[in-house]
Amino acid sequence: MSEGDAAVWARLCEGQESALTELFDLHQARLFRQAGRLLTTREDAKDAVSIAFFELWRKREAVRLVDGSPLPWLLNTVSHSARNLERSSRRYRALLARTPAVRDQPAPAAPDESGVLAALKRLPAREQSVLVLTVLEGYPDRVAAETLGIPIGTVKSRQARAKAKLRHELAAMEGAWA
Repeated sequence: MSEGDAAVWARLCEGQESALTELFDLHQARLFRQAGRLLTTREDAKDAVSIAFFELWRKREAVRLVDGSPLPWLLNTVSHSARNLERSSRRYRALLARTPAVRDQPAPAAPDESGVLAALKRLPAREQSVLVLTVLEGYPDRVAAETLGIPIGTVKSRQARAKAKLRHELAAMEGAWA
């Protein structure tokens, strides 16, 4: 490791995130090649490299340097991560192989028995967004106002207007069912 690399390692040990970025830029290609040799998919290789750098950050106080470099430790960690990812992938493929094949069946339709969702969808988008935030998601009017970038009074008026429209529509639906 050069003097500059030693300074990067010292900054990493002090908790400076930018040092991790520098080490990543320095070693990621070599680690990716190592992971690529051990794994069958490119995405898994990327994951193995990411895991190695995450572990480097997490365990930076205990990492053993070899000739002043974390590269051997990173290569070892990539290898372990790759084996774990490959093992997990094998188990997943085995599970899929045991799962009975589904023949071309249409996707199950979940009809809205009550018609409430259909009525909600017919509301104007501005009223819909207020009802979704305040009624369905349970956020206070103040939070909905901040989220939507509108005054709290506007939230309350849109809410009242939307509830009145829904009440009227649902009453009409009940009359049709009776």
